[in-house]
Amino acid sequence: MPVTVTVPMPMPMPVTVAPRLDRKSVEHRLITMRRSVGHLDSFGPMDRARLESDPAAGLVVERILALLADLAFAINSHVATAVLDEVPQSAAASFGAAERAGMIDAELAAALVPPDGPHHVLVQLYLDAEPEEVAAVVSAALSGYGEYARQVADWTAEQAPES
Repeated sequence: MPVTVTVPMPMPMPVTVAPRLDRKSVEHRLITMRRSVGHLDSFGPMDRARLESDPAAGLVVERILALLADLAFAINSHVATAVLDEVPQSAAASFGAAERAGMIDAELAAALVPPDGPHHVLVQLYLDAEPEEVAAVVSAALSGYGEYARQVADWTAEQAPES
């Protein structure tokens, strides 16, 4: 009499698939970033006299800097997830991930994570306590985010086109 043996099949392991790089999303965020850098640059010097005569200018600058930080965090997080299969837990960590992905260089990653805090937070603090420091923060942010947009655009262009 034939014997029937039932062999249990192993359960398939769940497969996690990292999302593909969405170049269009990155490119659209870069458009907004370039425009924001242009708006910030068009304000001209943000010295103490300017901030005293036009207090709203400081608030607008702070909001533009916050937008730039948010855009960079969104781009960095998307690239880290798609390329490195990791999710940065903070905006600061996302710049390290962007560097590890090869999207930006180490010098730029460090420049966009000031040791005293994000550019927009520094501007908030300096507006009340040391308005003469705002110009240096804005200048560093303009330089950093302008270079960030350039490096990210170059990196994105080198990636394989979406299929």
